[in-house]
Amino acid sequence: MLSKARIKHIQSLRLGKFRKQHAQFVAEGSINVLDFISSKLRAIDVFATPEWKNRYQKEIRGISITEVNTRELSKISILKTAPEVVAVFTYPKVQKIDWQKTSGLTLMLDDIRDPGNLGTIIRTADWFGIRTIICSEETVDAFNPKVVQASMGSLARVELHYERLDRIIKSKPSNIPVFGTVMNGKSIREIEKANKAIVLIGSEAHGISNRLLKLIDEKITIPTSSGGGAESLNASIATAIICYEFSSK
Repeated sequence: MLSKARIKHIQSLRLGKFRKQHAQFVAEGSINVLDFISSKLRAIDVFATPEWKNRYQKEIRGISITEVNTRELSKISILKTAPEVVAVFTYPKVQKIDWQKTSGLTLMLDDIRDPGNLGTIIRTADWFGIRTIICSEETVDAFNPKVVQASMGSLARVELHYERLDRIIKSKPSNIPVFGTVMNGKSIREIEKANKAIVLIGSEAHGISNRLLKLIDEKITIPTSSGGGAESLNASIATAIICYEFSSK
């Protein structure tokens, strides 16, 4: 049974200040919860229906489960239809960026504010085997419930860093180029793709900030097809196309 105190605590984690204060976040649904459990993050609380608990006995062996009904789950869920499981996890320990250990493509996000976009970008990165995303300090919190939900478990495998992007670019090894996505750059199909590189994605509303544009090595763009009329691409869609192009070099 869920106590009023536990309900209040879990609901408080919808707000960033309480997530940071407790270093905890909420995950909902089987995919998210099971992926975080398998990633070895510490589960503080797992609330699930008896049916869910019985179905995943092997995957949750050694994990303490509090059995609840769907009515109780609806009190702690942000979803319109309550899932069968809701869990609270501790924040992962994020290490300092080690450029010697990074491989392939690293994504850098400048002021991505939409939770759905960030969650989808994380999921896309995971699909293409990208393990490092560096976010500006203004980018939406990766443990915002909507980001966690949109990432569909991929947040368990992709490491996110929140940093001053200009400092990161200036301090990175000189042999790692930074490509910046803009509307009038060189076609991504024509650039020379390095084995190890950074791609900087700008905000949905304003693109890459001027202070960062000055620091990139090459401006790139996704060419439109003949007859295309859209003004721009959604940040997460653009990221998916770029990741595909780099993976197929």
